[in-house]
Amino acid sequence: MTAAINTQVSQATISSNLANIEMPAFKADLEQFRSMPVFGDGHPSRAYAMSERPGIDYTPGTIYKTGNPLDFAINGDGWIAVQAEDGTEAYTRRGDMRINTSGFLENGNGLLVYGNGGPIALPPAEEVIIGTDGTISIRPLGEEAKALAVLDRIKLVNPPIADINKSADGLFRLRSGLPAAVDASVNVAPESLENSNVNMVGAMARMIETARLFELNIKAMSAAKENDEVGTRILALN
Repeated sequence: MTAAINTQVSQATISSNLANIEMPAFKADLEQFRSMPVFGDGHPSRAYAMSERPGIDYTPGTIYKTGNPLDFAINGDGWIAVQAEDGTEAYTRRGDMRINTSGFLENGNGLLVYGNGGPIALPPAEEVIIGTDGTISIRPLGEEAKALAVLDRIKLVNPPIADINKSADGLFRLRSGLPAAVDASVNVAPESLENSNVNMVGAMARMIETARLFELNIKAMSAAKENDEVGTRILALN
């Protein structure tokens, strides 16, 4: 029974990965099974199955050109600081950007992007250019092509992987709960996006595997029930 239940938990994780295969820079959740001894009085002679998330696949996805001047992808290691829905600072690698109706820079999830002093506000401009170091330059309305003004710099961080954790909202945060420090060595690829790192073929194969495992667990439960019923009938004859 515990194996069947946890197989469903594993399938939910795989389904979530497949559902986000088109999301820019999505990082797949890993999943695995293991047995857990049942502790109590006496020796732990029984065990139950457990599905767990041992970690996240941090492998970078492939980077491709979009031609959109607001898009950018992290080159190598690093994260983009954004404001989560609860108002806290969190981190993502999703770089599909847009300017909302209030003039703030936000990503495809509608999360405000942080700069040197908080969320980045962009005035009306002829052109917006994002440099490889995350610097945002604009050409004010009515100005010539050479009249560029540096507006802000996207907050790019690169804390150790061991220090970050994926939250329930899909964003990453420091385990300490504190904001990460700016890392000037992080650079970006302008007018580009990073693909999800989900392996569709591998995920589909794993989904089929877990579906078959679920069926086997149900059959084992049915066989145990039949054995119990036969045993009861035999005892009744005595």
